Order: sequence, then structure tokens, then C-alpha cells
Amino acid sequence: MSTEVILPTLGESVNEATISRWLKEVGEHVDADEALLEVSTDKVDTEVP
Repeated sequence: MSTEVILPTLGESVNEATISRWLKEVGEHVDADEALLEVSTDKVDTEVP
């Protein structure tokens, strides 16, 4: 089963991000505000809930 994950705004000039690390395994439960993955841009690295 797939689920859409919406990337939050990371800055006005950030147009793309790369998933640098998944924080959860396939099938693992994720709560609404729990970090799911880590993204990297040219300006910031951050966890995404």
C-alpha cells in the first residue's frame, strides 16, 4: 500500500529535496507528527513528519 507524503515548505527558494535517510522501516507504524524521513537540500537538512 502506498501513502502520499507531502513535503513541508523548507524555504522560499528551495525547489527540490533528496531523501537522505528513512527513519522508519516498511510496514512500521508512524504517528501523525512522528518523523518519517530525513531530507537534504542545498540549504538545509531536516526531518520530515
